[in-house]
Amino acid sequence: MKDIAIPASQNSAGTAPVDEVLPITQMILYGLQHVLVMYAGAVAVPLVVGNAVGLPPEHIILLISADLFICGAATIMQSLGVTPWLGCKMPLIQGCTFAALIPMVLIGKEYGIGGISGSVIIAGIFILCCAPWISKLIRFFPKVVMGSIVTLIGMSIMPVAGGWIGGGSSEMDGFGSPFALLMAAITLVIILNIYTFAAGVVKNTSVLIGLIIGTILWSFFKPLDFQLVNATQWLHLPTLMPFAGPEFHIIPIALLSMVMVVVMVETMSSILATGDIVGKKVDAKMLRNGLNVCGVATTLCGFFNLFPYAAFAQNVGLIGLTGVRSRFVVSVSGVILILMGVFAKMAALVVLIPKPILGGAGIVMFGMVAVSGIRTLGQVNYRNNNNGMVVALTLGLGMMPVMVPNLFTQFPPMLQLFLHSGITIGTLTAIVANLTLNGSVPFRITHEAPVPDPVPPSSAARNMAVRTVRMWLLLRKVQKEQRGEAQEG
Repeated sequence: MKDIAIPASQNSAGTAPVDEVLPITQMILYGLQHVLVMYAGAVAVPLVVGNAVGLPPEHIILLISADLFICGAATIMQSLGVTPWLGCKMPLIQGCTFAALIPMVLIGKEYGIGGISGSVIIAGIFILCCAPWISKLIRFFPKVVMGSIVTLIGMSIMPVAGGWIGGGSSEMDGFGSPFALLMAAITLVIILNIYTFAAGVVKNTSVLIGLIIGTILWSFFKPLDFQLVNATQWLHLPTLMPFAGPEFHIIPIALLSMVMVVVMVETMSSILATGDIVGKKVDAKMLRNGLNVCGVATTLCGFFNLFPYAAFAQNVGLIGLTGVRSRFVVSVSGVILILMGVFAKMAALVVLIPKPILGGAGIVMFGMVAVSGIRTLGQVNYRNNNNGMVVALTLGLGMMPVMVPNLFTQFPPMLQLFLHSGITIGTLTAIVANLTLNGSVPFRITHEAPVPDPVPPSSAARNMAVRTVRMWLLLRKVQKEQRGEAQEG
């Protein structure tokens, strides 16, 4: 049976893909896939900061559970939109941002977990105060700027997948072992084969299936460690200030508030990238509502000794990979995250997925973020303008902190917080270069709402494979007949 191509902008009922409600079983599968993709990144910040401030392992586990609970609640707010000013109503997963990791470690070592919590509360309020006017920066994001930034995001987060492939951190013993690389490659091959030759739900859950099969294969060679699961209590509800009350110090507050500018730019970039993928035009109101969710979640999590929140770029790539653009799928992901936060043993089970298995899947997912930006850049006119130079400067300067991490170590620590973020450098470069080289931008965006590419049909790959096998069998048959005739002669 031939695949029937459905227009990407709407389904047969006239509903936009972003607003489509899928069967509950499919939404659970797709939602679980989003959770597995973001889980490693979501728990990494509590793990690192908890260890840095000296929390015992049992407290770090509770911190992770509370983090997952608030991740789920913020994701539901973002995807469904609970008020006219809260939530951009797009499929965006919320989680702890890596942009504030180094500042929080520095604050925690100097002022403790209480100093972090007080700074996070003020930082969340800072986001809420800035959201109404910073969202108007959308007029500085024409296609050449947006495409360059989204491409840079995909390229910048690729080292995360590389770290997972090697086993976690390049500083660990045995990093990059042949076994880890082999398992990452096997997981990648499994995902690619499922995505290429399968169809329907199986095709769209290729990452989830690949993670499960890869973990099972890993367990045959290296037994999974269930010690963390056994040590985790069954139920845990977030409690206010479980470890320390918030403390407010001017230097930590100023430091984290400056980092929040980076977080807001990254979140707006993720919103713009998601809008491009799902075919929904992003305006200043949507950006404001999306930033408001980050602000509210960050402010509230400060009272739970947690950390700032932002939209996760890796899940943007998953949407482009699977073609499932419904925001209600991501809402189901939020429900799953809440359940994982309440049932702490469920959260501990996901920790069992080995990092190389996650890395094999991350190559495809993070790469799809870059593909989304490249697709946007493909729609840019490069004749009789300086758009090519804008792209070159954005990618060249933005990738410097990624390719040469020690390049800015001679600068003051406060300045390093910005210089070590390639996305921040690239965003500022793209905006300034576009204004300088191409002139002023109009106040209103004139381009039409983007139309996402249809999900690639699987029949073409299957038919090619079938034809190849048939040709090979026919060739073998002809060779056997020729050998038989030669023997008879």
